[in-house]
Amino acid sequence: MQAVQECDVLVVGGGPAGSTIAALLAREGRRVVLLEKEHHPRFHIGESLLPGNVELFDRLGVREEVDKIGMPKFGIEFVPPDLDYCSYVDFSEGWDPSKASAWQVRRSELDELLFRHAARTGAQALEGAKVGHIEFDATGATVQATLDDGDRRTWRTRFLVDASGRDTVLANKFKCKTRNPDHNSTALFGHFRNARRLEGRREGNISICWFDHGWFWFIPLADGTTSVGAVCWAYYLKARDKPLKDYFFDTIAMCPALHDRLKDATLVDDKVHATGNFAYSSTHATGERYLMVGDAYTFIDPMFSSGVFLAMQSAFDGAQLVQTALDRPAELPAARAALEQRMRLGPRDYSWFIYRVTNPTIRDMFMHPKNVFKIKQGLMSLLAADIHHGPAYRRSLWMFKVVYYVVSVLNWRRTYAGWKRHRFNIRDMGALRGETIMKAD
Repeated sequence: MQAVQECDVLVVGGGPAGSTIAALLAREGRRVVLLEKEHHPRFHIGESLLPGNVELFDRLGVREEVDKIGMPKFGIEFVPPDLDYCSYVDFSEGWDPSKASAWQVRRSELDELLFRHAARTGAQALEGAKVGHIEFDATGATVQATLDDGDRRTWRTRFLVDASGRDTVLANKFKCKTRNPDHNSTALFGHFRNARRLEGRREGNISICWFDHGWFWFIPLADGTTSVGAVCWAYYLKARDKPLKDYFFDTIAMCPALHDRLKDATLVDDKVHATGNFAYSSTHATGERYLMVGDAYTFIDPMFSSGVFLAMQSAFDGAQLVQTALDRPAELPAARAALEQRMRLGPRDYSWFIYRVTNPTIRDMFMHPKNVFKIKQGLMSLLAADIHHGPAYRRSLWMFKVVYYVVSVLNWRRTYAGWKRHRFNIRDMGALRGETIMKAD
């Protein structure tokens, strides 16, 4: 029997959110334990970063390391299904021109980089440690985990941070996780060699390609490979009547522009992955002795590559909450209320666009970006993850929505047809779930 180990903070999950908050708290002298159920490097999708991440990497002290593994990214290409031209936007067109670039990265490399940094900073970082039982009481929590060799460990912690991603350890425990009824999608994806990219400065830009059943991402990586994925409505994947790889290539063929870029490309390791992509959120993110950050709190469609930014930003904000809980508990109620509001802000901003992105009005506004009422600056600040810019950003984003609603009313027949199509696309597919998809092949 091993003695119960004590710590100030225990973090469940060694992804961007967990590794970031562990490093920040260890840097402040806290006794931090960081538990990751897998071993780095581990495969993970979500390679595209936003300019808002750059400042966070700076503050964490890892920017130079990220730069070494990343492919520079300066903007976005939008590829429509029914026009003979594409639209290009640059992050520098937002309210803060200094937020002009980010990177495309292999998530296995980025996640390991952040995890090792947390360990160097002073966190006790363990891999292959799957958390099981968690019990809270008035002074903290008791956490049990099983290691790969079957050894069981127990920790007594003053504060628990759930950064378990889509495992949503605490949200499942408290039964406070709800699926978003306005979105219901799945994803097919793989990595290709020799894909034809954009030229010059735009080589590293992400491309968003619409097609009849959803949209594609095209993300160039520094090692010469390109991540390609299709985010589809659930009904489309449920209709699959052939092996996953064949179905993926048939799906690519529905987007002629993308198909042309991949005509000389080969699939890395001959592997195609699939996953459920059901948007969800928890009713709350904080408690007196716990905090949920990143995907452990909420998950939205990855169309605008906001995942890593929202995860890391919640970790930075959450680290301050943890310090308050441990040192100034009388201030905790106000700090919790402020953090709950702040953590809802980003997902709400991105989701408004994501849930309307197949609407023809939004598509037209993306394909013909105008800066009337500064709405393009607002959009580009959102896409650059400059979401805490201030009143100017808020006003321009509000005006974007005003213009959208005015145009939608003026074209009400088209708007109604788009709304009706969206309601059909997000219908509940019953037994179709992410786990079912993963086991399909």
